[in-house]
Amino acid sequence: MQVDSDAISEIAYDARRGRLVVRFRGGKTYAYRDVPAGVHEAFIAAESKGRFFQDEIRDRYGFERLRRR
Repeated sequence: MQVDSDAISEIAYDARRGRLVVRFRGGKTYAYRDVPAGVHEAFIAAESKGRFFQDEIRDRYGFERLRRR
């Protein structure tokens, strides 16, 4: 889903796999592993998506950069 943020353009979540995908305004996309559903819900609800990402996701979950196909 597209979000209103200066830093982040889209957020997607696969609840079955606990996989959170974040696409940044600069075009880079990362997939974060083992993210609980509650963290995703709070991320979507956060007033500042960039701040929430910095405080609650970055450096807390394993990740990989996704390449464009």
